[in-house]
Amino acid sequence: MAVENELVKLGINAAQVSLGEVQLDQSLSSIQLKTFTKAIESLGFELIDDKKSRIIEQIKKAIIQLVHYNNNESKVNISDYLSDLLHLDYNYLSNLFSEVEGTTIEKYYIAQKIEKVKELLVYDELSLSEIADKLNYSSVAYLSNQFKKVTGLSPSHFKQIKAEKRKPLDEV
Repeated sequence: MAVENELVKLGINAAQVSLGEVQLDQSLSSIQLKTFTKAIESLGFELIDDKKSRIIEQIKKAIIQLVHYNNNESKVNISDYLSDLLHLDYNYLSNLFSEVEGTTIEKYYIAQKIEKVKELLVYDELSLSEIADKLNYSSVAYLSNQFKKVTGLSPSHFKQIKAEKRKPLDEV
């Protein structure tokens, strides 16, 4: 809504505004582009206009959507999921992501899953076994080992110290 409001203020017609993406009806002049960029940066957003950066953002958005907003009812192969969604070869996506982000897609995916585990632990509504099942871990032991490897804490210890160890999604 914030981005849409800025577009309206500047008199720029958007064909579509959705999470992380804006499709415009026409090209922007350099003055409009500078004004829009400044306006959204003041809101904490960033304009991404080159192809590689857009692909990286699409990968991140897809993984966040998969982990945090889908109920993960079925197991999904992350490489097939991203290739099908973005219509690009996974090797290309993987190499590009690693080159730009300095980490692998798999590590980013695991980091997002661990953040989701932290969230669920803080809410304290599900057992560790239910969390493992919800996030498609093969066992509670595997979840616990991965959690400790990433955070340095066991899930039960994290549960005791709670929210102070959580990170915002954009800092993962």
